Amino acid sequence: MNHYSIAIDGPAASGKSTAAKIISKRLNFLYVDTGAMYRAVTLLMLEKGLDTKDREAAKSILDECDIKEDREGRVYLNGKDVTSRVRMPDVSSQVSYACAHKEVREKLVELQREMAKSENVIMDGRDIGTVVLQDATLKIYQIASSYARAVRRQKENVEKGISNASVEEIQKDIEKRDYIDSHRENSPLKKADDAIELDTSDLTIEEEVEAIITLFRKKVGEEVWNNMVQSL
Repeated sequence: MNHYSIAIDGPAASGKSTAAKIISKRLNFLYVDTGAMYRAVTLLMLEKGLDTKDREAAKSILDECDIKEDREGRVYLNGKDVTSRVRMPDVSSQVSYACAHKEVREKLVELQREMAKSENVIMDGRDIGTVVLQDATLKIYQIASSYARAVRRQKENVEKGISNASVEEIQKDIEKRDYIDSHRENSPLKKADDAIELDTSDLTIEEEVEAIITLFRKKVGEEVWNNMVQSL
């Protein structure tokens, strides 16, 4: 049986995760939040008092770092539900450093590829189309202005009650993270050659979801699409 995959890459707060979660439910795909996996590694390092920029420190915790995700979008680190904890500002400010280490990326990429072997998946991150799922059925490179992304992130933070940072502070943090992500040595953030660019600055989440589903439908063709819809 053929398995299909959708890869959504792009900078922080461009709407990747929100759209991917909705699409996963509509198409009955497994949603893999790769960013949350890197956040879990970051959280473990912080809990152990380790410097996230220290490569040897990052390598030292990989064997004791068991990360799982379920179909409800919850993230577990060594059996503990850390779904909300990994979104806290202390983790957000350090995740770009922790996930820049080659060994961290190799371990998590291996886990992510294993997930894609057994079922239809949708993944979002920084290097899904370029590294993790190079043969993805559909690759999207999602962009948005740093201001639009900061406004979204602040709204999310307020709704979740996790931070009272201003839009300006968040925008500065996002731009810093963009720079780190796109200039790192291992798997930098960049658009895959065969990815379709989607600017979400002025799109609602529903418009974004519809755009990606339409592109996927075109990619697989009407026969495959109709069979997929009938099985939902």
